[in-house]
Amino acid sequence: MIDTDSLIRPVLAACQAGKPYPDLLLHSLVEQASDPEVSRAMFRDLVEPLCDAFEPAWCEAYAAMFADVIAQVVPHWSARELRARYRRVRIPRPVTAEPSAVFVLSRVTLGADVAVTSIVLDAAKRRFPAARIVLVGTRKSYELFDGDPRIEHLAAPYARTGLLADRIEVGVDLRALLADPDSLVLDPDSRLTQLGLLPVCEESRYRFFESRSAGGEGTETLGELTRHWCEQILDIAEARPFIAPSAKPVFDEPGLTAVSLGVGENPNKRFADPFEEQLIDYLLTRGAKILIDQGAGGEETERVQRLIARSPGALRTWSGAFAPFAASILKAAAYVGYDSAGQHVAAAAGSPLLTVFAGEVNERMFARWRPSGSGRIEIVRPARLDPLGQACKAYDILTA
Repeated sequence: MIDTDSLIRPVLAACQAGKPYPDLLLHSLVEQASDPEVSRAMFRDLVEPLCDAFEPAWCEAYAAMFADVIAQVVPHWSARELRARYRRVRIPRPVTAEPSAVFVLSRVTLGADVAVTSIVLDAAKRRFPAARIVLVGTRKSYELFDGDPRIEHLAAPYARTGLLADRIEVGVDLRALLADPDSLVLDPDSRLTQLGLLPVCEESRYRFFESRSAGGEGTETLGELTRHWCEQILDIAEARPFIAPSAKPVFDEPGLTAVSLGVGENPNKRFADPFEEQLIDYLLTRGAKILIDQGAGGEETERVQRLIARSPGALRTWSGAFAPFAASILKAAAYVGYDSAGQHVAAAAGSPLLTVFAGEVNERMFARWRPSGSGRIEIVRPARLDPLGQACKAYDILTA
């Protein structure tokens, strides 16, 4: 078994300290990334800690390190040239051209595509009323917007659990797909480009929003920072998040409370047991008509199925694509869930929202990812005294 920790930890520590990282260790890590567990560990234990903290100084460290990774996987690219290009494109530049097509790159995760990418899509539609607006990403992401006749889809099958080489190859292939010289590419810090490092088109047609450094040490949300960028780049003020799924709601009835207990394979986002059981029990005592998403399988689905078994016939359930569940959130009287895609759908829709927020690595990560919208929002965090009591009280406030 490969000891990834002994390879990753020194590289991460050096990057975080702003010091040169051990080249040999990084090289060895990339060499062994044909092992799925090593690839997952690289992103989970090296890339994500550098990015999730929203530390501006670590953006340069990430770019320096991952440019070397890319150059090792794709030898015809120079790490030095990738780093030089990154330093140029991270500087905001207003768009003056009138492209015939605008390609907006997906952030890959559904929550980020609602909280961030949808704002860029909204701004692009308003700034370029005659242009084709194309979301580049997975079908799952596109299904959140496929009811909007102005938004087209270009498939980019990025797998969050894929091998390192496969993830990079998706970005390599995009260069041919985005070759239209009369097009514009908007990159909201997409994993498709490995956060701005992969040159998917000419720099003159490319605009990059480095969301991890935007706002410095301030407390603005990612949505607010994205709106600022759209105003700076596209001269569109007050662009808004939205979803427009063509899918019909799972249930469309008055008084529905949509519930999602998904944590995106991050157990730190959960509250300790028996919080979930007690919260569902409370919602039922309040007469809530609950629609609960069973998740994408594995541990998450097992947790939800245990909750269903505790209250036979009391919970409406959904198992399948996210878009129909998202359409249900749009119609719901309230939404309850962890920090996940569902909370951002509810915030974008202005639905009453109770988010149970845990697992952030620092306060800036919480500030960036906390939901914001026009509806009523209650946030419960585990550090609060009696989080269950706080959640129950918040639900009563939302549904009063």
